[in-house]
Amino acid sequence: MSKVTKIPTHFRLLSSLRALGPYLRESQSKEGFYLFDCLGVCVNDKKSPEEREFWGWWMELEQQDNQFAARYRIGKYNNKGEWVEESLPKSAVADVNRIQNSFHQSLLEMLQEEYAMKVTLHKESVEFV
Repeated sequence: MSKVTKIPTHFRLLSSLRALGPYLRESQSKEGFYLFDCLGVCVNDKKSPEEREFWGWWMELEQQDNQFAARYRIGKYNNKGEWVEESLPKSAVADVNRIQNSFHQSLLEMLQEEYAMKVTLHKESVEFV
């Protein structure tokens, strides 16, 4: 596939970002700003599905000309449907990090291959190991 030299449209980017998996929150994204999240580990799977909370990450991807800045955060997705920044328990760290690293690598590769665009970590981003 040949590389695109001009900045892609919002709708073309949405299509590509959607293909990365279930992480894109399309309804909360807009041109130049894309929200992703991952409900990585259930806090208590004994609760009914509508009351479950999850450990995971969310990320704001902001377009800056021909590149992006990714601001990752970690925490709990509560039963109100809101993310709360919070340290992960040791039991969830490995799974959340693995999912985030895999997603981030796919994001980098897709943006580079399809659009010749780079992603840098925002200065306020959480770093995963």
